[in-house]
Amino acid sequence: MELDKKIQILTQGAKYDVSCSSSGVERRGKKGQLGSAAESGICHSFTPDGRCISLLKILMSNNCDYNCAYCINRQSNDVPRATFTPEELVNLTMDFYRRNYIEGLFLSSAVCNNPDHTMERMVAVVRLLRKREGFNGYIHLKGIPGASEELLAQAGQYADRMSMNLELPTKKSLKLLAPQKSTQQITAPMHYLRDKIEESKALRQQFTKAPNFVPAGQTTQMMIGATNDSDYNIMTVSEGMYNAYQMKRVYYSAYIPVVQNNSLLPTTVHAPLLREHRLYQTDWLLRFYGFKTSEILDEAHPNLDLEMDPKCYWALNHLKFFPVEVNRAHISLLLRVPGIGPTSAQRIVKGRRYGKLDYDALKKMGVVLKRAKYFILCDGKFYGGKNTTQAKIRHQLVIEDPVMKKLNPDQLHMSSLFPEVFSSESLYLR
Repeated sequence: MELDKKIQILTQGAKYDVSCSSSGVERRGKKGQLGSAAESGICHSFTPDGRCISLLKILMSNNCDYNCAYCINRQSNDVPRATFTPEELVNLTMDFYRRNYIEGLFLSSAVCNNPDHTMERMVAVVRLLRKREGFNGYIHLKGIPGASEELLAQAGQYADRMSMNLELPTKKSLKLLAPQKSTQQITAPMHYLRDKIEESKALRQQFTKAPNFVPAGQTTQMMIGATNDSDYNIMTVSEGMYNAYQMKRVYYSAYIPVVQNNSLLPTTVHAPLLREHRLYQTDWLLRFYGFKTSEILDEAHPNLDLEMDPKCYWALNHLKFFPVEVNRAHISLLLRVPGIGPTSAQRIVKGRRYGKLDYDALKKMGVVLKRAKYFILCDGKFYGGKNTTQAKIRHQLVIEDPVMKKLNPDQLHMSSLFPEVFSSESLYLR
């Protein structure tokens, strides 16, 4: 098969894995080596100085021995198949880099023969890039569940980041749709990578030249919408991933029906990308705002409100905590006010040391007052209006939601037509 045909097949096959993002690694160019890695971002991300940087995102093979119901590359599916040799992938990566097409590599693969065979070939690629070609750019390597610890240890020496995708949030869902995989196969490598990363960090504190091991950490990904798992189940699992494995990121991939005539899978999914976006916003609340999943969702209310971001949803259902006086409230409470993010909260804490803050001062600090005004006092003054009820506040919050401004609430099922609106992190949460 011609090389360009392989590239077409295997880049298309890789597009469903979203667990790649900015590298988190700063590695400068070295004499005699090619490339560098910038912690500001990879994978069509934008750096603070406006540069767009990208990586080659590709499968080593889509010739899979597994038959996961949701996967376009499953064994029983009639699609064109292709497989790269390690040498082909190394040459392709270096050619693309020298032409300034890419600044890094995201390498994944279907399971060919068995997990160890697949992982061994992927390790061969990254070893050749680092050792023979002197490639110093960013490498994100997808781990293969079930591969040996020895191969994971080798991979971790060369990769900046690794991901072991959880795929589905519960054992029951995984057994139903991917019976050849098991949760243990996926979580055991996560344990191993976590321990090796911590060991590497400890060694580098003692010896500055000690080798790095997956310096940008590990990530995982879950598919949403292919099963009836609730948002509460999904975010509970995510919270556990962050706590147990020190995950850098948990990614959420909206299921878009690409598999036909399978009774195990839904033929349509309601607002898949909007739901994905709300899950990412909730994820930010867990990581940066001090929330717990149980504060936002519970078994009685297991799914997020698609009409407003989860922070507004929480505040609206906890009006007893509001309004808060911005000139006195602790930063942990300021972070729970819709319209106030980590940066503006820090500015408020610093600014009020020099005098009382008013409405105009908050605006200059970056507070989104059209949301915050219902939940704050400025020097004892309330700007949310008179006779404000929960229903009225909700109505205004829905109107002012950035997503809902671009899409009518009664057209939510059409969100898949507007991916640029619902990209996972296109809209910041504040």
